[in-house]
Amino acid sequence: MKHYRGKVRDTFTKNSKIALLASNRISAFDVILPRPIPYKGAVLNLLSAFFLKQTKSIAPNWLNDVPNPYLSLGAACQQIPVEVIVRGFIAGSMWRAYENGVRDFCGNILPDGLKRNQKLEFPIITPTTKAAEGHDEDTTEAEIIKNGILTMESWELIKKYAFGLYQFGQEYAAKKNLILVDTKFEFGQTQDGEILLIDEILTPDSSRYFILDAYQSNFENGQEPEQLSKEFVRQWLIENNFMGRVGDMMPEMSDSKVEEISSRYINLYEQLTGLKFEKNNAIWNEEEIHSIVNKYLND
Repeated sequence: MKHYRGKVRDTFTKNSKIALLASNRISAFDVILPRPIPYKGAVLNLLSAFFLKQTKSIAPNWLNDVPNPYLSLGAACQQIPVEVIVRGFIAGSMWRAYENGVRDFCGNILPDGLKRNQKLEFPIITPTTKAAEGHDEDTTEAEIIKNGILTMESWELIKKYAFGLYQFGQEYAAKKNLILVDTKFEFGQTQDGEILLIDEILTPDSSRYFILDAYQSNFENGQEPEQLSKEFVRQWLIENNFMGRVGDMMPEMSDSKVEEISSRYINLYEQLTGLKFEKNNAIWNEEEIHSIVNKYLND
């Protein structure tokens, strides 16, 4: 059995099987924050499974079973070292770069005159290289092909999957009074060479959501949109002078801040799924989790 500890998830693999454990760790600017967030792992795992089950007809994926709120079991893949970020609005890191004068963003030429959180003319993909440690780096379609990470045929298939998933997410979010602003997808290849959607999808860790009915007035008035995503964590860090740079000091996370973050994750789960998040059914039980992992991988 191989064990890999990522920033917020642990993976256990053996032969063609994988168990993905969503911890309560939280990261921002590629740094793990000092305190875990209660129920966060269960929220992300259950929400991702909710969407993976609904999108298999759009993009084949790795998931087989969810035997525990924090745990998903499925097919092991060789990870493709590219994060595929689909953006329909200029927000977050893309806006920060644009504000500093960047107009060529991951091979996408942006026009002058855009405003923060403005809807783009059409969705774009802004890929990054997937780093095992440290910061992911922006890249372009041309560099992905040139460096032999993917063939053009495989990249075109991944783009088709990514745009299809983003369209599904947008349409689904609109029914819940939300806007899917941007989101990231990861892909892998099976031993047979099939490309599968892997990891989590459409969660607050991998996506940014604005509140739909408040968006237009806030945008027109130059106000930051109300949102349900992890961006509020990043903004809190930025306001406290932390962006993951050398020498930045991590601000203290108070009990009330931890509780606020946990509540906002649960709120997004309930708003997106229409289901009640049952805290009593999402208690972290490490012994039970590892028992399930061992049985699955060794059967």
